[in-house]
Amino acid sequence: MALIRWLGENDYSSPLDRMQREINRVFSSYQGGTRTAQHSGVYPALNVYDDGESFIVRAEVPGVDPKSIDIMVTGDTLNLQGERKLPELPEGASYHRREREAGRFKRAMTLPEQVDNSKVQASYNNGMLEILLPRAEQAKQRKVKVTVV
Repeated sequence: MALIRWLGENDYSSPLDRMQREINRVFSSYQGGTRTAQHSGVYPALNVYDDGESFIVRAEVPGVDPKSIDIMVTGDTLNLQGERKLPELPEGASYHRREREAGRFKRAMTLPEQVDNSKVQASYNNGMLEILLPRAEQAKQRKVKVTVV
């Protein structure tokens, strides 16, 4: 009697499927032949919240010169790009371990609603970039009064 392995919902139907998933996992952690910043995700890490009037984006950008950060807003899309540079090593020195990445980064994010581009503000403090994106007037919630006829 032959035993046939039952495949659960987390299993894959063939060895080729498992191999494809493993290849995708390996290549997703690399970009252009070098490890991506933060090794496991997209850099910079973002938190976005809504206070009712605006969207606030907070980005962790330690070691990034604020003058090298470009912020562009078009409609409901935020584009953030910049560059993080690591200090030069002294002559004759070499890395024992290097976990912090350097290089250019670019993030594009679609916001839930249109924003007023003319009122966007950004501030930088201790490696934290905060972007205030006020909602466009047409995107703000309005209360409509019902008239009796």
